[in-house]
Amino acid sequence: MIEWLWPWAFALAPLPILVRGLLGRTKRPEAALTVPNLGAFAEVASARESDTRDQTLRLILLWLCWLSLIIAAARPQWTGEAITLPTTGRDLMLAVDISGSMATEDMAVNDVYYDRLSIVKAVVGEFVQERQGDRVGLVLFGTNAYLQAPLTFDLASVDQLLSEAPVGIAGGKTAIGDAIGLAVKRLRERPQDEKLVILLTDGANNVGEVAPAKAAELAAREQIKIYTVGVGADEMRLPGLFSRLSGRVTNPSADLDEDTLTEVAAVTGGQYFRARDPQTLANIYSIIDELEPVEQEAETYRPIRALYYWPLSAALLIFTLLLILDTRRRYA
Repeated sequence: MIEWLWPWAFALAPLPILVRGLLGRTKRPEAALTVPNLGAFAEVASARESDTRDQTLRLILLWLCWLSLIIAAARPQWTGEAITLPTTGRDLMLAVDISGSMATEDMAVNDVYYDRLSIVKAVVGEFVQERQGDRVGLVLFGTNAYLQAPLTFDLASVDQLLSEAPVGIAGGKTAIGDAIGLAVKRLRERPQDEKLVILLTDGANNVGEVAPAKAAELAAREQIKIYTVGVGADEMRLPGLFSRLSGRVTNPSADLDEDTLTEVAAVTGGQYFRARDPQTLANIYSIIDELEPVEQEAETYRPIRALYYWPLSAALLIFTLLLILDTRRRYA
């Protein structure tokens, strides 16, 4: 459907007629020329007929040029059919631990062991892509916490920034409290009612300015719900002299502070989850998807495409044709 933003521009269409009428009234009558014989003026009459045809064509082209400019000035635009978009208005901050311990290779897929961060990137990346309609942000933390991506609908960029994050770039220790505090800081001024933090770590808070419990209290005060995820296997067999099976068994998650993560989640109305393997981690994010479904209300919008450049281009083309005709007439 074509709509006009400035339809009043069509009122200017008769303006050239009014101007021509006003100028015609002030034109003085010319004296008639009396001659005894018109035979000598036959060629002049023929030339005038040709000029009359040229003037008629020129007048038509001028009118077409003027009308094209009027149509362009009226700002036509095409409005398409209504498109429905899922939206929640929910703001979600992901806080991901990238400390040195996330390089531990204790996550098995088909009997092949991968480091924790690689598995987290794969699982969380899929989770992010499913959050169409949510604004998602990313906080990466180790010794320090950094805002890697502000809240945005551009989920592909968030996924890419997470996938490009190397282990240990934020430091070797774990500042869980600072990560929560930074996420809360980015969410507290948002007007949305539903604000979430999903924090994933494999360790305990051992550095930082803010204690996790204090950060959780601040989040609860701002009505921000926190889901915490502890990642890492309960046991890992270290390679022996001849093979992995001949090595000793250790607990690679001995430093994981489950009590603190459970407390942080409980204070804010969230939940704590334990991911000991890749499948469990994927299931956890599926559960969070069910607890915090994406689609609530649908918003509609109509795509709009401006069309003024078509009549404007026609006006420029006609004006160029007029210049060519005038040039040919001058040098004919």
